[in-house]
Amino acid sequence: MQLLTLPPSPSLATSIRATAQVFEDPRSQALLAHLQQVAPSEASVLIIGETGTGKELVARHIHNLSGRRNGPFIAVNCGAFSESLVEAELFGHEKGAFTGALAAKAGWFEEAHGGTLFLDEIGDLPLPIQVKLLRVLQEREVVRLGSRKSIPINVRVLAATNVQLEKAINAGHFREDLYYRLNVVTLQLHPLRDRPGDILPLARHFIRSYSERLGYGPVELSTSAQAKLVEYGWPGNIRELENVIHHSLLTCGDGWVQAQDLRLSNLRLERQEQAPLGGGVEDLLQQAFNRLYEEQPGDLYEKVENALLRSAYHFCHYNQVHTAQLLGLSRNVTRTRLIAIGELVVNKRRGQAHEQPLDSRVMRLSI
Repeated sequence: MQLLTLPPSPSLATSIRATAQVFEDPRSQALLAHLQQVAPSEASVLIIGETGTGKELVARHIHNLSGRRNGPFIAVNCGAFSESLVEAELFGHEKGAFTGALAAKAGWFEEAHGGTLFLDEIGDLPLPIQVKLLRVLQEREVVRLGSRKSIPINVRVLAATNVQLEKAINAGHFREDLYYRLNVVTLQLHPLRDRPGDILPLARHFIRSYSERLGYGPVELSTSAQAKLVEYGWPGNIRELENVIHHSLLTCGDGWVQAQDLRLSNLRLERQEQAPLGGGVEDLLQQAFNRLYEEQPGDLYEKVENALLRSAYHFCHYNQVHTAQLLGLSRNVTRTRLIAIGELVVNKRRGQAHEQPLDSRVMRLSI
């Protein structure tokens, strides 16, 4: 069994990161094969997956399989710093660059020189920092905050996100050019519910690990406990499984974990019943359509079409181009439909047409 684990760290006691990863399920084995193909290259990799699916573990494995394995591996959570500090953390700063900068300090790019920099939750970076990050990736040099001198760097960048960056791009929250710079290779980590073959191997790993910490002898999973683990949806992924196993070892007896020892969240189970496991866009739409069919509102086609267009327009902050891209329509078709449903107002002045979203017109009238 291929097992990946994070280095011991006191911070992991309260972390939501996965501390172990296995590749027993067919989907995981396919991911591992792809990973092994791209790891030796210098290509940037974008790792996509829900929180707790083991994105950092995969990034570390890529580093260990690459020619940079003897260099540093630096992991940075982009959402852990305020906008005012993230630039100094990434690119470094000089003494006196800002209040509290009592000495010069190298940033994470400099610290990762000759190795790999893992930027977790890349979608949380503020737009001004995204611009500077793009320049660093293009020029292969950084300029510390408060300095004009560029410092050459030799770093492979791996990035990870738990959000759909394409939607963030359409909403104007993420730069498209940065997305393509980072997304040379994509690795999709499936949630634990979609790779059930990994559940029991991970559970047994956590049982061994926590049994040793607690000073227990061998502990086994009963048949009913195994069934309960596999049937559950694991919305918290690997980290939730680890917590459940840890708790079960504190309550079980006679060297056996029984089904009743597994404390699973009732709230999360209710959420699973409302959204079936493995449900993609089609499944979510089917659920919504079924409810509409039952209500029999009439004129359903037109109502759905108008609601979809209106929702996308609001989601894209009233940007026609982004709305058209999101829906896969031309801008002219999108504009015509927005006017037809009253979301876009056209005012004609001196032979020229001036367009504005209905909400902004109403806002100005109410001031």
